[in-house]
Amino acid sequence: MTYRSVSGPGGEPPPGPSAVRAGGDSSPAVPLPAELAEPARTLFAERLPLAAAYAELLAGPGVLRGLIGPRETPRIWDRHLLNCAAVAELLPVGASVVDVGSGAGLPGIVLAIARPDLAITLVEPLARRAVFLAEVVTALDLAETVTVVRARAEELAASRRERAAVRRRRAGRGGRSSGPLPVEPGSPVPVGAGGPVELANLPAELRVPADVVTARAVAPLDRLAGWCLPLAVPGGRLLALKGASAAAEVAEHAEAVRRLGGSAPVVRQAGLGVVDPPTTVVEVVRERAGRPAAPGAPGGRRGSAAR
Repeated sequence: MTYRSVSGPGGEPPPGPSAVRAGGDSSPAVPLPAELAEPARTLFAERLPLAAAYAELLAGPGVLRGLIGPRETPRIWDRHLLNCAAVAELLPVGASVVDVGSGAGLPGIVLAIARPDLAITLVEPLARRAVFLAEVVTALDLAETVTVVRARAEELAASRRERAAVRRRRAGRGGRSSGPLPVEPGSPVPVGAGGPVELANLPAELRVPADVVTARAVAPLDRLAGWCLPLAVPGGRLLALKGASAAAEVAEHAEAVRRLGGSAPVVRQAGLGVVDPPTTVVEVVRERAGRPAAPGAPGGRRGSAAR
């Protein structure tokens, strides 16, 4: 497989010609521990084999490309897959979801496996990660419900505001207010089939805010709210997967979240009685428009999937 060069903000060049393949030679088996078999069946149901294939891709190409630390391989099921899948219970049926700073696909790919009713957009600024995500989507046959967009969260939000303003101006002049906007000359084009979508070429259905925005190990809550809340519809929610520091973050950043248009953050436990420990999630409802994140601020970028 060959790649076209990917233009856009931030990130390393795409990886070499070795493509992600489910069950390929570069994907070692990642056995499901016996004590996790029942939780895994509960969370993934008949799609458990698909989750197992994703675990292999994380342990193989994911490690080789530096998206997940090699020491995380023995903990892929409990620390990553089940931890993320537990969040599915907080998502409405048929919801649109934007996963900010998706990295290796956590939680976005996991949610797409556990909940095929969701429409999920994975937002990732780094080229090598975006290409990996696009390959995983193809390898796991998730393309009908998952789109990979190479961008930062604040750039995506700014793009939507600009396009919405153009539509309003058109409508004010009696023109059409819906439908895709033309791509400006010289704008980057999408990479080849199965590749990530560039920001300038977002399809019309991805230009509207989402019901839910997710993020895992991306940034402190104040910055996260600034990047993510503009991507949610009014009344939509940010679900930030956090660790033991969740309550302290809420106490420290609640006022900043309010200024950004969010509700009082609430700490929730997902997967109670299914996974041990349950997944800690900070939930923020978008109540009104807030001050947008500063252009060029580091958004949607995470380090290794290990955490």
